[in-house]
Order: sequence, then C-alpha cells, then structure tokens
Amino acid sequence: MNDSQVTIKLTGDEALVLSHWLEKLQMTDLSRVVDDPAVWAPIHRIAGTLDKTLPELFASDYDQRLESARQRLRPQD
Repeated sequence: MNDSQVTIKLTGDEALVLSHWLEKLQMTDLSRVVDDPAVWAPIHRIAGTLDKTLPELFASDYDQRLESARQRLRPQD
C-alpha cells in the first residue's frame, strides 16, 4: 500500500467519547486487549491527535461534558 492518508471525521461528541475510551485503553496492558502490535501505532496516533484538538479535555467540567456527550450518542429506545 502506498503512503496515502485517510481522513476520519467525527462530531465533537464522538471525538470526546472516543478520546476518553482510548485513554483508558492505553492505560491497560495493550497486549492483553489488542493482540496485534501493528495496531498499537495507529491507536496512539489517533489518541494523540484527539488530545491535541479537544480543549474539553482540560475543562474543569470535563466529567459533565463527557457524560452529556455519552447521553447524546447513546441510541434512543
């Protein structure tokens, strides 16, 4: 495969929830969750990109923002 790049677009809510989940994933032993070490680099790259672009991560009401985003993303029954 060539060195072409892929762009993924997320809403702010999606980015915030994914960023939180990736942070938790990175705090675990990745080898127990992700069996292919080749996947680790993209996981770290995505997490790092989200960390740099989400000002909410440093907001004093981060937990409230995260929970609100989760609620908006959950399917409505």
